[in-house]
This record gives sequence, structure tokens and C-alpha cells, in this order.
Amino acid sequence: MKKPNIIFILSDQQRADTIQAWGNSHMSTPAMDSLAEGGMSFRNCFCPGATCTPSRAAIFTGMYAHNTGTYSFNEWGHQRTWINDLADNGYWCINVGKMHFQPRDVSGGFHERVIVENPTSTTTWGGQGDDDWGKYLSFHGEERPNYRHISDPEWLQKWQGVPWHLEEHLHSDVFTANAACSWLNARKTDDDPFFMEIGFPGPHEPWDAPEEFVEMYENADLPEPIDFPSDLSNKPPQQASIREFFTRTDHEARIDMPNATHEDVMRMRRHYYAKISFVDQQIQKVLDTLERSGHLENSIVIFSSDHGEMLGDHQSAYKWLMYDCITRVPLIIRDFRKRAERQETEDLVSLIDMGPTILEMAGLKAPTRLEGRSLTPYLDHSVSKPREAVYCEDNYMIMRRSRDEKIVHYIGAPYGEYYRLDEDPNELNNLWDSPEHTQRRKELQIKTLDWLASSAYTNYGYKTNCEEQGEYGIRWHGNDPCLHGDNEDPKHEDLET
Repeated sequence: MKKPNIIFILSDQQRADTIQAWGNSHMSTPAMDSLAEGGMSFRNCFCPGATCTPSRAAIFTGMYAHNTGTYSFNEWGHQRTWINDLADNGYWCINVGKMHFQPRDVSGGFHERVIVENPTSTTTWGGQGDDDWGKYLSFHGEERPNYRHISDPEWLQKWQGVPWHLEEHLHSDVFTANAACSWLNARKTDDDPFFMEIGFPGPHEPWDAPEEFVEMYENADLPEPIDFPSDLSNKPPQQASIREFFTRTDHEARIDMPNATHEDVMRMRRHYYAKISFVDQQIQKVLDTLERSGHLENSIVIFSSDHGEMLGDHQSAYKWLMYDCITRVPLIIRDFRKRAERQETEDLVSLIDMGPTILEMAGLKAPTRLEGRSLTPYLDHSVSKPREAVYCEDNYMIMRRSRDEKIVHYIGAPYGEYYRLDEDPNELNNLWDSPEHTQRRKELQIKTLDWLASSAYTNYGYKTNCEEQGEYGIRWHGNDPCLHGDNEDPKHEDLET
């Protein structure tokens, strides 16, 4: 049987509550809706990092930050990715758009790359000259829209909502879609199977969709921001510090959330939703091209985003925290080789699962270094045991989230966050210092430590291969773990205690 083409579409900074087919009537997302209508929607998918680089490093290496060292804007291009495993086993691998490798221009396992970074990344980002989109702009006599936070005296009053000012084909999201479509049109259907990662820069700020997309939301009934205005007195001090940081004049993401009015936030939201609809239009181009070029009937399309966006919730913008609006992301898998069938699951899953999932789709066994679990059992209704919890790491924070509880451990700090999500889904009441909840909070801290230790240990070169799998990825044989090395046959060993 011919192996499937696998197309992994990854937007940037898109919340989970931004797809119309998922019950968000204020959105216009026909392409994302079509994937949901014919595929599997994972309604409780979480990212492994709360910002771009840590999340992408974890997604594509298949390992968490404590095993790769990528907690922030660290270099991770030297790490082996599961794309290497695809390439080593007959897949032609291409990246079009954003990957956020550091250094930027490494192969990362891909045979081909068309590199597009953030729209306002300077031409010297990483010391490697401009990316492919920046070069395309220069071919047309234009420059990247850098430094507007300095040159535009009204920048703070625009709330990152700045409609695209050049011809539409010059937009980075359009360039990404057009480059992907061009490649697909040139690829013959009888060639080897391919894996394509399409990394759209949007809806990462600035929220610069063309004006017509902003107008779509002018009279829409938009959801209100959560906890606005907010009282951060019972939250860790970093939350106020992050909010203040973006008022600085030396930062391209400058935005004045401490002084935002309700009207300001709703304007910001309109522009953000408009950019998602603009990205959705580009996704439709890709789907149409897959069909016209004859590739779609043998393709699996996966859609997700690297993390979410505060969008005025808790009177903040952007990311770097562990609220659900940041860590919960869309994930839809549609297998076009099968009859269209709308399916959904509320089980907890993670983008750390992408490596094992995609490798299994390609007929490959996931290397033991990968920390996730394949999601393909959801596609054929054979899931045996859902996850108890998902984890996210970023800078000085580790999040453990179960269905009903969330704990955020701030490394080296006496404070933290603990929420009873069954009673407080909007994460308003931080119970970290509540005497009534101290015992439970400590139990969850121990569970987090247990996961951290297990993950670090198993990725020192040992993994398990028995049938029963515990919460932390260790499989047990009787009362003892069953260990085997990456390059050894599975074997049972008795461990002294």
C-alpha cells in the first residue's frame, strides 16, 4: 500500500476558540471548518511550550525543554528531529514558512526549505541575512515592516492592529501559501511520498490582515475578554511584569495593556480574528491545490498552532504564561484517503504527540527518545487509556494540567498557581496559598516532580517496551520497570531497590 503524503499546517499564536466549526459563531473559518467536518477534532490539545521557540523545539524534537535545554529563544537547530527519521525512511521533506529554528537556516531534517520568519524580524536575525520572504519583498522594491513601534508616534494606540499596507501577494502569509502551492503543483503524484510542514506566520502579531478581513468583524458579536479589568494581586508577580514589559519603546511587540480600555481590547480582538480568517483563506488555497494536483486523495492533513494568545484576557496580551488561552490550541487531523467523518474527543492530548503520530502514519516506529504517544488510535476508535495530565514548560514555569485541576510551578519561587478548573474554568481564583488546598497542591507538585524525573531519566537513553504504560511513559513488568536502550532489543531487567 502506498504511503500517505502528510501535510502539517501550523499557524502561529492561534487560540483554540477561533474555529467556527468548534462552536465559535463569531469566526469565519471555512477551511478549518472543512477539516473539522471531515476529520478528528482534538478539543483538549495543549502545547508543550508557552512561546514560539520552546513549543516548536518540543514539537519537532519530540522532547520537552528539560531534555533539550530550549526554554526560551535558545539554539535548538543542532537537535535531531523526527523529520530526520522521516527523511531517512523514504519521505521527501519540505518546510515552507515558519519553523523558528535557531540558527534559522539549518536543515532540521528537511530536504528543502522556504524560510519565512516573523514579519518584523530584522534582516540580521540570527546573523544570516534576510529570509526568503524578505528577499521576495526586496525583489519588488519593498522592505520588511520593521521598527514601526519606534517610527510611528501613534503605535501604542493601534493595539497591533495595522491592516496590510502593500499589495496582497507581498504579505508573508500569502507568500507562504503561494510557495507551498507552487511546490505541490510541481510534484508528481507518482513520486515518493512527501511530508510538508507549512508554517504560517499569522496570526502572530502585528495583526495585519487586509482591511476587507477587518471589516468582516466590525459588527460581529465578539466574545468578551475574561477577567477584564483584572486584579492580579493573588497571582505571581511575573504576570504584572510581563504586562508592563510590552509598554517599553524598545520592543517591536509594544502594546499598552495596563491602560487598555474595553474598546481598545475589542478593537484588538477584531484585528486578531481578521488575521485568522486571512490565514484560513491561505489554508484553503493549499487544500484546493492539493486536490487539483492530484495529491489530496492520498494525503493526511493535520492542522494546529504552536500556542495561543491572551487577547486581553486577564488584561494581558501575547503569551509567556500558562493560562488555557495560551496553552490550549486547535488540533484537527483529516485523512483524505478515508470517507469524511466528523469525530471529536475531549481527551487530553499534547503537541508533543505529533512525532509519534506522524511517524506511525508513515509506517515507522517512533524512536524511544520521543516522549509523546501516537494519536492514531483515536482515528480508528481504539484508544485504551487517555492521559491523566498534560505538561507545558517555558522559562521558569512548569504546568501540569488535568481535566479538573491545573498547577503552575514557578521554579525557585515560594509562589505559584493552583486552579480547580471544574469550579473555576476561567482561572480567576488562585488557590496556591489557600490553607484548605495546601495538601492537594503539594500532591500535585509531587506528581509534577515525578513526571519531570521520569522524563529526564527515560531520555537519558532508556525506554520501556511492555504492554502496560503508566502516566509518565514508563511501562512496568510486574513491580519493576522494563528498560531497553535505543539500539537494543527489548529486554526485561530486574532492578535492585
